[in-house]
Formats: sequence, structure tokens, C-alpha cells
Amino acid sequence: MATNTQSTTPDTGKDSVRDPREARKVARASMIGSAIENYDFLSYGTAAALYLGPAFFPGDDPATATLASFAVFGVGFASRPIGAAIGGQLGDRIGRRFILIASLLIVGLATFGIGLLPTYAQVGVLAPILLVTLRLIQGIGHGFEWGGAVLMTTEHAPAAKRGLFASIPQIGVPVGMILANVAFIVSRDLTGDWAWRMPFLLSAILVAYGLVLRIQISESPVFAAIKQQKKVLRNPIGQVLRRDWRMILRLFGLRMAETGGFYLTTTFAISYVKSNDLASSATTLTAIVIASSIGLVLYPVYGHLADLYGRRPVFAAGAIVAILFAFPMFLLLNTGQASLVILAMATSLLLSHDPIFVVEASWFSELFDSRVRSSGISLGYQGASVIGGFIPFIATALIAAFGWVGPAALFMLLGIISLLAVFATPETHVGSRRRPRILPPAFATED
Repeated sequence: MATNTQSTTPDTGKDSVRDPREARKVARASMIGSAIENYDFLSYGTAAALYLGPAFFPGDDPATATLASFAVFGVGFASRPIGAAIGGQLGDRIGRRFILIASLLIVGLATFGIGLLPTYAQVGVLAPILLVTLRLIQGIGHGFEWGGAVLMTTEHAPAAKRGLFASIPQIGVPVGMILANVAFIVSRDLTGDWAWRMPFLLSAILVAYGLVLRIQISESPVFAAIKQQKKVLRNPIGQVLRRDWRMILRLFGLRMAETGGFYLTTTFAISYVKSNDLASSATTLTAIVIASSIGLVLYPVYGHLADLYGRRPVFAAGAIVAILFAFPMFLLLNTGQASLVILAMATSLLLSHDPIFVVEASWFSELFDSRVRSSGISLGYQGASVIGGFIPFIATALIAAFGWVGPAALFMLLGIISLLAVFATPETHVGSRRRPRILPPAFATED
């Protein structure tokens, strides 16, 4: 079961208190803000694969420089649990809306700062130190983001359509990927450092736009009711760690195929293809843009399917694709043919990552008591991100020892872990096309 506090969960989620127009407005604001933050965060992944090694970690061996830049990529994930702990606690005590605004400011300022950094050639070892510092700040801000965006949307949404509504903020990831990769495609012809600086600097415009939207939305009706009834817990993060630590660990396992597979495909594969002269960087960036564009349509489809058939079947399908497609993906990449490289990366994202990622928003939210929900989902989601963030680094090391078979086997292993976690986690939404059954108590009082 999700928690021992479920019997006293406030009855705060009835559809009668929810305004459908406000629910759509909140979903759009959450999506656009999420897109901006993912643009900021994913810009580093693309820059790390293409530019930042020589700029901040110069040396005779390009592979070592790339490995160092990927290590800094992982640092941004290592600080996410700090942001999750702080943001989760504040989300359960102060409100979900506050977290949305704070996260955008933190990530936006750190990203703009990266665009202004001096290189190693200009200031020596201070350059990578500053880069690591800003990546740590980025990670803390991103640790705030996901829980706030997801809960604002799911807690405004009608119970029968949580999967669909929760897919909307998740669309921010493909939108952010499109924006980031288009920015790098456009800037790659610029001279000198401007090829990687410009995408970071342009983020300031997007952040300002996102803040305007997020300031205008109302607080989650679930949290508003908890606060009105004086049910806010003094130490929600302590309570969720004591009573729901097993569920948090399940979230770790559930995310492995999604977060690990995502960065294997969008970050490691770019570096792998480039370093082995299999295809141009334009090909891999185009592949991500194509997959992200199709994902804009598929995300709500996966969310709707999760409402029709339940969370577990859709989620499990993505994990199974990761297991079955791990080795074929690298075989396709190894051909060096642009069309097959695009097919490999797009298939991984659209059929493995996307169905898992979409379902996480509604499923994870439904597994926790509403009074500790922000803390629970933030810790589970961002804790797993620490592992996912170091996947490109691990895959690069495996290449040296085992060749392409190493990262392919890693992708398969991640899929197996996630599939096993599916069987260990309760269903929370049986779907309109399945035989009714009793839901876990975490959301039973809110339906």
C-alpha cells in the first residue's frame, strides 16, 4: 500500500470543486513552463556531446574531454534530490503554485549563466568549477519543477481524465527537446563559442514568458482544501520517508527504462555516432526533433490509453520495448545510414520512453496521500534521475571495455528493472474498459 496515513486523507479531490477551464489553463501553464525548463536542461546535454569538452576540459584525448563533460552532466542530476527534498517539502507546506514559479526562476538564471561562462582557455581551472556550480543550481531548480507541475495538473483534473490531463505537462519534454535541438541546429554555423552560447542565452526570453503564464494560475484545489481544513503536516517529507520509503524505491525502479533510456538515446547516442563517424550531428539532432514532433501527438494518446485501460499496461509496454529494442537500436546506429540512425533514435523515444514518461505523471501522483504527495513523488522521481543522469558517463565507460554491446546491454537491463517494478506496484486507475475494482486508498477519497 502507498501509505499508512491514507485513512485520514482529506476529501479534497471531488470533481465538483474543479473548474474545467481552470484545469486546462493550469495544464497549459505547466506544460509551457516544463518545456522551458527542459529546454534549459537539455541544452547542456546537447552542448556536452558536441562542444563543451574542448571548451572546458581541453586535452589531447577528445574522448576524455567528452567523458568529463558527461560527468558534469551527471552532476546536474546529483543535486536534483536536494531540490526534490526542498521543493517537495515546500509543495506540501506552502503550495504547489509556489514551486512552479520558484523552479522556473532557479533553472532560468543558472542556464543563462552558463551562456556567459568563460572557457578554460580564458580563466583556466575556474571555468569548469563555475560550470559545475551552475549545473548544481540547475539540478536543484529542476528538482523543484516536476512535482509541482504534475500535481498542479492532476489535482485540477477530473478523476476520470487524470491520465490525459497529466500528459500535458509531460509534453513539455518533447517541446523543450525541439526548441533546444532547433537552437543548436541554427547556431551550429555561428563562429567561435557562439555556437554553444547562443542557445543558453536565448533561454532568458522563454523564462520570462513562462513566468507570466505561471503567475496567473490558481493554487491546486486539493492543497487549498488541505490548508483550509488545517490538515497541512508539519514535516511531510519526514512522514513520507518513514511510511512510504518502499513506494519511493519502487518509483526508482519504475523510472530506470525511461530516464536511462532517454539519456542513452538523446545524449549518449549523439556522442557515440559523432565519435565513430557514423553520421553527422545534424542527423542525430534531426532525429530528436522528428521524434519530439511526433511525441506531441502521441503523449495525449498514451495518457488517454492509461485512462481507458489503466496505468500498468501502458507503462509495461514501454519497458518491454526497451528490453526488445536495446540491441537492434545500436545495430541500426552502427549502419551509419542517416535514415536508419533516425529510425533507431525515434523508435526508442516514441515507443519506449514516451509511454512510460506519460503514465508516470498520473500513476506516481495517485500512489501517495495528498498531504505528502509533493514530497513523495519528488523524491522518487528525482532520486531516480541521479542514476539516469550518469547513464551517458557509464555508457561511455562501457564502450571502452565492451564496445557497443556494453551500452546495449545496459539499456536492456534498465528495461528489465522497470518491468519488474511494474509488477511490484499497485494499479491506481482501472480504466473505463476494464472490470471495476477497489482502488488503493491514496486517491479513493478523492474520486
